[in-house]
Amino acid sequence: AGLVLLLAALVFGAWYAPLLKAAASVPRLREDVARLEAENAKVRELAAALDSVELRYDRLREMVGADIVPDPIALAYSLPLAPPVYAAAPGPRAAPVTGRTLPNRWPLDAAGYMTRGLVPAGGSEEAHTGVDLAVTIGTPVRAVGGGTVLDSGNDPEYGIFVLLSHPDGYASKYGHLSRSLVRTGQLVDAGEVIGLSGNTGRSTAPHLHLEIRQGDETIDPLTIVNEDLR
Repeated sequence: AGLVLLLAALVFGAWYAPLLKAAASVPRLREDVARLEAENAKVRELAAALDSVELRYDRLREMVGADIVPDPIALAYSLPLAPPVYAAAPGPRAAPVTGRTLPNRWPLDAAGYMTRGLVPAGGSEEAHTGVDLAVTIGTPVRAVGGGTVLDSGNDPEYGIFVLLSHPDGYASKYGHLSRSLVRTGQLVDAGEVIGLSGNTGRSTAPHLHLEIRQGDETIDPLTIVNEDLR
């Protein structure tokens, strides 16, 4: 009988000891579960906050027209570029001519590189309505002709710009400026400084974008602007 009791005690101890050990670990397991649940809750909060930030960012892009302004790196590869041409305006600068005149003067004092020329609409390449002259930010930009400031403002495409009207239905536009120095309705003379070059709007590098139109027709500035007149 004593042997039986001893064996029973040994069996009971072998079976009950793990139960005691498991029971003792329950509070620690509960603490681990609670800690993991708290951490998961924080992760969910962070994920929700990130979703909210992304939603507000997308709405902000829509408000400011960010879809119109492509990624600069992607844009640099997508826009066709004309071969670089060293464009300098030789000789001394002539005195400003007063009154309304045709847009035939060079717009820059400094030398520059023409990085892109006029690309007519309807071709395989994306249309480009003027010429791009690479110059450092802050370069004085002069009116190519005397006239009236039709508009001066800022938009996603041209950035800070100035639009002038000239005789015979001509108009000239200067884009991507860092600053406009004129106001709408102001009369300016040919050769007068109307702004400073920059890198605003849809622009991948500092340059001046120059457009010339006659009525609804886009004119290649290089066919009318005389580099000897600056």
